[in-house]
Amino acid sequence: MSDVAEINKLVQRRLELKVEIAKIIVGQEEVVDQILLSIFSGGHALLVGVPGLAKTLMVNTIAQALGLDFKRIQFTPDLMPSDILGSEILDENRQFKFLKGPIFSNIILADEINRTPPKTQAALLEAMQERAVTIAGHNYKLSLPYFVLATQNPIEQEGTYPLPEAQLDRFMFSIKLDYPSFAEEVQVVKSTTSDANSTVNPLFNAQEIIDFQQLIRRIPVADNVIEYAVTLVSKTRPENALSNEFVKNYIDWGAGPRASQNLILAAKANAAFNGKFSPDIEDVKAVATGILRHRVVKNYKAEAEGISIEKIIDSLL
Repeated sequence: MSDVAEINKLVQRRLELKVEIAKIIVGQEEVVDQILLSIFSGGHALLVGVPGLAKTLMVNTIAQALGLDFKRIQFTPDLMPSDILGSEILDENRQFKFLKGPIFSNIILADEINRTPPKTQAALLEAMQERAVTIAGHNYKLSLPYFVLATQNPIEQEGTYPLPEAQLDRFMFSIKLDYPSFAEEVQVVKSTTSDANSTVNPLFNAQEIIDFQQLIRRIPVADNVIEYAVTLVSKTRPENALSNEFVKNYIDWGAGPRASQNLILAAKANAAFNGKFSPDIEDVKAVATGILRHRVVKNYKAEAEGISIEKIIDSLL
């Protein structure tokens, strides 16, 4: 099948997928879109939202609809790297045998990732970047597609460990969850307090998702779109000649080259989702906030004046 036909097929399959997800998840269209952009462009996502906004249910529902294995890891202060990766044990023949941890799955929900110390957070780093883990000198490949979705509670900072910048940078998107609208909340309460049961049907398999990920990577991009993405990322760096006064005044650190790569990958996926055969500048703008939000570090002046990261990114767009 030609790439043009494949893109048309992806448009159709994504619409079916959203209908399936909407059986369980009310509203949150933008959040679901960004998670799907992440999955189909082969990235990871960080979900930031207060408790009770159905973050876990959303990930579980998306995993079911995609027909993928799903494991949830609840991050706690006493969680050890071996609890995530697995460990070697002596079997009855006095031979070392490796017991796989929950990280060996297609979709990992790292729940409240900032509740665990950096040593355990770092156990995810190799898996996220290399799609493999090294335990006791042995390298184990993870099954593809592989996707980490971490959640973080923005309000309760007691007993939490902020994610290191290097780890934040591994997430393609930082996705902000807001409260549902009044009408959506009414619908949520109606559907969750009755005896009605909705089942989610698996619409994909692992190989189909890998094929679509490769299709998105094959999409051609015009030089001016790549230059726009790189310029946008350069503008987030206060010491760069391209940055505006807003950035110079309110930003400590700008985004690195991984942001430029992710902007183009996500713009390709966004274009494909909308039936376009090549992304344009509008596609880059559509994904920019989610990709830059966690890579730009505000200074104390921005904190004092209540300037949000979103406002700074808007000034660049």
